[in-house]
Amino acid sequence: MDSKTLIESFQEFAKFKNIDRPTMIRILEDVFRTLIKRKYEEDDNFDVIINTDKGDLEIWRNREIVPDDAEEFDPVTQIHLAEAQKIEEDFEVGEEVADEVSLESFGRRAVLTARQTLIQKIKDLEKDILYQKYKDLVGEIVTGEVYQILGKEVLLVDGEGNELVIKKMDQIQKDRFRKGDTARAIVDRVEMVNGSPRIMLSRTSPKFLERLFENEVPEVYDGLISIKKVVREPGERAKVTVESYDDRVDPVGACVGMKGSRIHAIVRELDNENIDVINFTENKELLIQRALSPAKISNIQINEEEGRVAVYLKPDQVSLAIGRGGLNIKLASKLVGMEIDVFREIGEGEDDEDVDLMEFSDEIEGWVIEEFKKIGLDTAKSVIHTSVEDLIRRTDLEEETVNEVVGILQKEFE
Repeated sequence: MDSKTLIESFQEFAKFKNIDRPTMIRILEDVFRTLIKRKYEEDDNFDVIINTDKGDLEIWRNREIVPDDAEEFDPVTQIHLAEAQKIEEDFEVGEEVADEVSLESFGRRAVLTARQTLIQKIKDLEKDILYQKYKDLVGEIVTGEVYQILGKEVLLVDGEGNELVIKKMDQIQKDRFRKGDTARAIVDRVEMVNGSPRIMLSRTSPKFLERLFENEVPEVYDGLISIKKVVREPGERAKVTVESYDDRVDPVGACVGMKGSRIHAIVRELDNENIDVINFTENKELLIQRALSPAKISNIQINEEEGRVAVYLKPDQVSLAIGRGGLNIKLASKLVGMEIDVFREIGEGEDDEDVDLMEFSDEIEGWVIEEFKKIGLDTAKSVIHTSVEDLIRRTDLEEETVNEVVGILQKEFE
């Protein structure tokens, strides 16, 4: 294999992988200098000249002319006068001779090894370029085409044929991908696995929802509206607090759009995830009220030290505050950064119909009753009117225990 064939084959490979010319020349020179070192042990007095346009490679060896009877002689860096004068008759001792070394002189095996080294170096460079590209894209939305669906992950390819991965835990529960589908997700992280970059995407990250708002709402993209915080139960419900830096711009109205046009585009992308857009405020009480909407709160007690909030509501508002499956109160707690406890206000005349939990001490263990009393539930009806999911979350009791207690209390009013 001559130098021209070697360079041309590498040129095609490099072009296919989008490697720029200076990088290609640098890699070629590194490989050929390694080739020189293997044969001559050093390369300081060698010049490697590469012309990628013509596919030419020239290797020149520079040696100092020494007398024919010199006591010490290094054939790599020195040449005898008689040998030098065969190249040019008027050479003298002390001058420098440059002679070209052919690629063939290194041997066929060495040249083939050089070619394999070139290909490996370009593959390593390609991996590094891909890693750096997507490392810079972490937190940004990318689009890919689904080409394979596995049990625990979906594989996509980007416009350049690079593989992207969405693991099951990073997919919205309602996502149903088919081969050939186009999917959007955020670049969540880039991992190195066995020396190769693995690009992990996410559709469940709060950042994905934030980026969708930037895409759909020009005021967010331009910085007129700031997204303060996003909390999500992917595919089910999300709460987003927004703030406007321009008094003339209504942040909630701008994000929702005329007749919901802007928010609907986001909701469709997220498989009909319900999105509550909330006007941010530094007033903690007001923020809690907005976070628990549509429930109307009668009273709020904030305990900053314990990081807990007690909200009191009329009986018909409790279920609204808690939400289906406890989602509303769960997301509201995350949004305000405090644990929210919901208490039902007992109206006039209701006490006669209710029963104190201590009355059930012969059927319910005392420590279980204490768990309910710790969260302000000290009557039978206050427990019954709280969802099982919320009772489990707030008391840390086992589901089986909670269901057993609710069953005992319900029998009292049958």
